Amino acid sequence: MNVKLITIILLLAIVSSCRSTRTPVTPQQPSLPEGEVEIIVACSGPEFFTDGEVFRANSVGESMDLSVSKRKAMTNARSQLAASIQTTVKSVTDNYVKSSENNNEEEIGERFESLNREVVSQELRGIRKICERYFHTPEGNYKTYVAIELSAQELVSAYHSRLQNMKGIDYDYEKFKQIFEAEMLRNKQDSIDD
Repeated sequence: MNVKLITIILLLAIVSSCRSTRTPVTPQQPSLPEGEVEIIVACSGPEFFTDGEVFRANSVGESMDLSVSKRKAMTNARSQLAASIQTTVKSVTDNYVKSSENNNEEEIGERFESLNREVVSQELRGIRKICERYFHTPEGNYKTYVAIELSAQELVSAYHSRLQNMKGIDYDYEKFKQIFEAEMLRNKQDSIDD
């Protein structure tokens, strides 16, 4: 019995010694031009881009007071997010109105514009912070970096609720949603290309 145990231990030792002990190869970073320094911005990068599922925005605020820097960062990020949403929804509504078979495109377009401002204003209350970082600068100021997001599906649902109640509009939810999703995919591709 001891011979079997010794044989097993020897076999395990041989097998483990045969394994390669190579060190993992790390990809080489391209060298920077002489005198240049890479800047890394907190709460920024591809994981903070708008994609097919959510709208995202990020910003920075600086002040001598930490709470003011936080407020500035959030205000800037909200403004950026609202502008992105309004641009997307304007494109969606323009495409939706053009594809509809109504003769009163101008009136419907104006009603969508009004609805757009109302829904964006209301839905911004549903944003989620996905990153928030604080720094103290050598000058004694505070910098707050923030990234926020809003679900595209929640936005579509809010539009759906409002559009159902608009009189005088022949509204097709599936068509609106399809155009919206196509625009979100275009936004995602634009973010990747930038």
